[in-house]
Amino acid sequence: MPPVLSPTADQRVTYGDRSWEQFKLIQKGLEGCPGVRLFYYDGTVEILMPGRDHEFFKSIIAFLLEIFFVEQGIEFYPTGSMDQEREGEAFAQADESYCMGGPKAIPDLAIEVTFTRGNITKLERYRVLGVPEVWFWEDGLLSLYHLETNGYGRVYRSEIAELSSLDIELLSRCVLMAEISRLEAAKAFRRGISAR
Repeated sequence: MPPVLSPTADQRVTYGDRSWEQFKLIQKGLEGCPGVRLFYYDGTVEILMPGRDHEFFKSIIAFLLEIFFVEQGIEFYPTGSMDQEREGEAFAQADESYCMGGPKAIPDLAIEVTFTRGNITKLERYRVLGVPEVWFWEDGLLSLYHLETNGYGRVYRSEIAELSSLDIELLSRCVLMAEISRLEAAKAFRRGISAR
């Protein structure tokens, strides 16, 4: 009998030594498969089927961020897990992504929930795509990386002008609080951002 897969755990498959053409065939074969996310960089194809915990955290981060945008009067354009592609080199579907102001070809911010290591490779993929800022949610913390001349540098406050006043510690605390009560997390977050 095959093992029962946990609906809370991510299911991840990687294939190495694949050409861009092979990746595009895999992508075509997975068209119409809801919830599946694809990535390609440096000959490696990654297929992710996010579990319940993954989807919970990515949704809560997006929910709280959007509260921040509204409360601060920031015009934003949510792009979710839209395809980000540089032909022949890299492809990504972030958990969440945002453009400040209006729609753009490449989002200003990509957010990934990670339960496994490998953020350096992921950052290289986003560098090729030219995403200005990438946030990782891992082990209850947000790690922020901003694109500089020589690649991404770790930052502790967003360098995107519209997000520079966001208290990352407050956001992280409220994301964790949401595991118990989404309503209380939203109220605490609103109180925190209005107190600044």
